[in-house]
Amino acid sequence: MKLVFAGTPEVAVPALDALLASGRHEVTAVVTRPDAPAGRGRHLVASPVAERAEAAGIEILKPARPRDEAFLARLREIAPDCCPVVAYGALLPKAALDIPAQGWVNLHFSLLPAWRGAAPVQHAVMAGDEVTGASTFQIEEGLDSGPVYGVITEDVRPTDTSGDLLTRLAFAGAGLLAATMDGIEDGTLKAVPQPADGITLAPKIQVEDAHVDWRAPALRVDRVVRGCTPAPGAWTVFRGERLKLIQAALVPDRTDLAPGELAAGKNNVHVGTGSHAVELLWVQPQGKKPMKAADWARGVRIAPGERVGI
Repeated sequence: MKLVFAGTPEVAVPALDALLASGRHEVTAVVTRPDAPAGRGRHLVASPVAERAEAAGIEILKPARPRDEAFLARLREIAPDCCPVVAYGALLPKAALDIPAQGWVNLHFSLLPAWRGAAPVQHAVMAGDEVTGASTFQIEEGLDSGPVYGVITEDVRPTDTSGDLLTRLAFAGAGLLAATMDGIEDGTLKAVPQPADGITLAPKIQVEDAHVDWRAPALRVDRVVRGCTPAPGAWTVFRGERLKLIQAALVPDRTDLAPGELAAGKNNVHVGTGSHAVELLWVQPQGKKPMKAADWARGVRIAPGERVGI
């Protein structure tokens, strides 16, 4: 089939690579978000998908809005059979959805209808899901509500961050998307409507969602830290400044600390929660680089009974 691939971040690149290497399909163009400012200099930088497409010599379309008539006109000229999508980052209007004969097929990183929305992997980790996965589905005007072509499952490991899990799903899902394109082309794959039960939503994680509540059980604190890593980053407050929490671990046998109370040993830093303690492993003080929590604690000289979150 003639394909136009839509995607923007690094997590979409494995799927683009899989389609380029499939040998059955022709990726004639990619659609990606416009160049965005990045780094200290805030210089405009192309998306990872745009960089990969440029290296492959593929036409790159960067509409400010997918409803722009110039973009729609060019898409009609290309006349793709199907448009596979991975984390494109913008809503597609009906005018765009109607152009390819086989529609737009999205690779979504959850087992639909669970975790419809922008942050399925983060929500799966924060909710304590033991199994998640990826789904390919036909895009329609509703939020991730279209009929499903195929799924894969992936275990959520006890120490997984959302970044760890998303990386595995990106590569496993790339194979699923390529197989979905094959099945659509040869007519062996039909989309099945999603069940009405089991719908959960996964809106974008806001900064306040990543604010750790030390009164919560330790398991909840651990899930928030892992689910918000690498972005937007779990955080708390120490001496009036924000402290980013990069990595933590459960300490089930310590229950003598009040919620938020710090206890710094020679090589460890424990914090009380609503149940048992957690150990801070890596942190990032405001305006500084990430560091081992024990090194941070030695530098700030934690006083007896001092707390985070105040």
